[in-house]
Amino acid sequence: MPATPPSSSAGFSTCPVPLPHRTEITVGHGGGGRLTQDLIDRVFRPAFARPELEAQHDGALLPATGGHRLAFTTDSHVVSPLFFPGSDIGKLAVNGTVNDLAMCGARPLYLSAGFILEEGFPVATLGKVVASMQAAAQAAGVAIVTGDTKVVERGKGDGVYITTAGVGVIETPLTVAPSSVRAGDAILLSGDIGRHGMAIMATRAGLEFESAIESDCAPLVAAVQALLAAGLEVHCLRDLTRGGLATACVEIAESARLALALDEAKVPVTELVRGACEILGLDPMYVANEGRCVCLLPAAQAEQALAILAEQAPGGPPALIGFVRAGPAGEVTLRSVIGAERIVDRLSGEQLPRIC
Repeated sequence: MPATPPSSSAGFSTCPVPLPHRTEITVGHGGGGRLTQDLIDRVFRPAFARPELEAQHDGALLPATGGHRLAFTTDSHVVSPLFFPGSDIGKLAVNGTVNDLAMCGARPLYLSAGFILEEGFPVATLGKVVASMQAAAQAAGVAIVTGDTKVVERGKGDGVYITTAGVGVIETPLTVAPSSVRAGDAILLSGDIGRHGMAIMATRAGLEFESAIESDCAPLVAAVQALLAAGLEVHCLRDLTRGGLATACVEIAESARLALALDEAKVPVTELVRGACEILGLDPMYVANEGRCVCLLPAAQAEQALAILAEQAPGGPPALIGFVRAGPAGEVTLRSVIGAERIVDRLSGEQLPRIC
């Protein structure tokens, strides 16, 4: 008897492992893994080639008058469902862009917001999204100062998509970027991982636990500014969005041309998140987050940085999860709880579609 394909009635769909160099866009191209990088390398980088893009950072570092530099970033949000435990598309849109600016060592200042609305979308629901955006902007200390609205015909959208762009000022002389990472650096994780992705997936799949899993969506500005104000030599920051902790570390290792060695036993994962991942067959290392980051800096400063993150970063306590090694370039290894070591790579396809 032929095998029966898995049902999608649980509230989420599966995506087959795609072949490289596809001639059409697939869902996997939006997952932040191999296909996303392939699309960037084959289409966008050749067309828009500039040094700012080659940095492969969370935003562009740009010169400005007055001795400071600017950070500029943009992000689009297509999350489904629009509202989920702990957050919604509006809060996500603001914090996603604010955090990308913070990862550049910048103090976020101004955001733009573009809305693509589907005909028939309730105005009252849009009002809730916009109110959530304003509350998140106030909490992060930024202002939404410009924007745009477009409407598509009924059935040709999914309620609302939001694109936000942001500008921030870099007041530190440091270059906070993968290019600054050095062998021997400590790798710090600001808090437990996997909440955002599992909050959305549990909602889609109709999973119920003793306590609801809530998204970790939160601004990281205060934590980053506190690290910089303390005079710490922060080399690199990266927030753990699509592709989670594993993908972020692979991106840093490849850009820095160094190796990262992680210790799985040191990576904090709540029991609720771990249980949900086991039910859905997912690896917490690859699950999206929206309020967590890694910080790479000299090992001698790790203890002080952990103390600051414990006080300022959401979702603590933070943890020292590994170190940077000289090579092989681009390699990330993970030492398991039983002492075995494996290579950590990008996902081939899309683990969690429409997650941010």
